[in-house]
Amino acid sequence: MKRAKKWDRQEMQELFEAILKLKTTGECRRFFRDLCTPDELVDIADRFQAVKMLARDMDYRDIAGRLGMSTTTVARVAHWLRQGMGGYKLVLNRLGLLK
Repeated sequence: MKRAKKWDRQEMQELFEAILKLKTTGECRRFFRDLCTPDELVDIADRFQAVKMLARDMDYRDIAGRLGMSTTTVARVAHWLRQGMGGYKLVLNRLGLLK
């Protein structure tokens, strides 16, 4: 029997708490490489690059072309940047990348 794929559950809380225990970029690299497939990591990294480009007001088609992703994916990332829970904006602010 397949479990429901709800993201807001105890197992997710435990994952987020585990991530907060990581102290260095090297630790993050090791943990995420064990946790995710290489393709999943590339997709996550590309989405973050799309967020950074969107924060610089780059065109959706330019972003899609540079990252090799669909404009639909760029639009989805843009939606969560504008109307999500504020996670993208929080990180962009902390990195000094949000205007």
